[in-house]
Amino acid sequence: MPLELHRDHIYAGDCREVLNALPAQSVDLIFADPPYNLQLRGELWRPNMTKVDAVDDAWDQFADLPAYDQFTREWLTACRRVLKETGTIWVIGSYHNIYRVGTIMQDLGFWLLNDVVWIKSNPTPQFRGVRFTNAHETLLWCKKSASQKRYTFNYHAMKQMNDEKQMRSDWYIPICNGAERQRVNGSKAHTTQKPEALLYRVILASSNPADLVLDPFFGTGTTGAVAKKLGRHYIGIEREPAYIEVAQARLATIPAPAVPFDDLAVYGQYPTRRTAPRIPFATLLEQGLLTPGQILYFRRDPQRTATVLADGSVRLADGQRGSIHRMGAVIGNTPACNGWEQWYVADAMGTLHPLDALREQVRGSA
Repeated sequence: MPLELHRDHIYAGDCREVLNALPAQSVDLIFADPPYNLQLRGELWRPNMTKVDAVDDAWDQFADLPAYDQFTREWLTACRRVLKETGTIWVIGSYHNIYRVGTIMQDLGFWLLNDVVWIKSNPTPQFRGVRFTNAHETLLWCKKSASQKRYTFNYHAMKQMNDEKQMRSDWYIPICNGAERQRVNGSKAHTTQKPEALLYRVILASSNPADLVLDPFFGTGTTGAVAKKLGRHYIGIEREPAYIEVAQARLATIPAPAVPFDDLAVYGQYPTRRTAPRIPFATLLEQGLLTPGQILYFRRDPQRTATVLADGSVRLADGQRGSIHRMGAVIGNTPACNGWEQWYVADAMGTLHPLDALREQVRGSA
């Protein structure tokens, strides 16, 4: 039976059934985090005899590989039906499933644009010591067909997020932890919750404000949370009532963006600062330490301010727009500027702190 399309809504049920009931060619972007079919055999224990909170949920269990392939083919076919002719899809997986998923996607007519490697800066150790630590997952980014001419890729926004260097397909992002991790009675609400930083990059790269982003395996609502923060609409599909309850509560706490759509659009331990890995300014946005629309204050003259924009650029009062370094040089009338040291942000009490303090916070959590 056909379903009416509701934006910013979670549909309860099996994604294959819900997708086939939604209007065809109705969504701009799909992000899918399907079951990985991890095929775990028995419990996992750390050397200190504490049990690993492994993925042993019923939704990740299939009778055999042909059953998993059939499930994958069905939900991907349904996704392709609801995706607009200008849309794209991202699917994330591990070595357990991503090669099978990729083959099926190509068989169905999807055309690969990129495979992106999410490199986890803080992966779960390999406790048994019998193989390499699994420190990455793979995202497949595809358009609907080889003949598709138009799709959204905000290249300049990605370059801006990467401190004005072309963004590569290896993304160093920590796994979900801390306050972002959704919990129920102190325990993880979902065993495979993805970090918002990962979805921030995906959604900003391949959609525009007011676009409709669909997640057929919505879980605790990370896709919807980031879509809402970036001024996109979302549709979630989830069959587990407990996840839906957590997602609804999470989404209810997220306000609409405080900036106009134009500003949402895009046209470890280290011995020294010099040897520390580079942290793009946009990482502060990805990890929720800054938000689009927040005000920065120039060190030498706090009356001179800049507005943080969604792609990691900042805008001065006169409308000039660029990186924190370039705009700092403009205000300071100098050939160069270290924006990390010259721009300050106010805390809840109104006290100003340098952006560099936030950068060190990111490094300390990696």
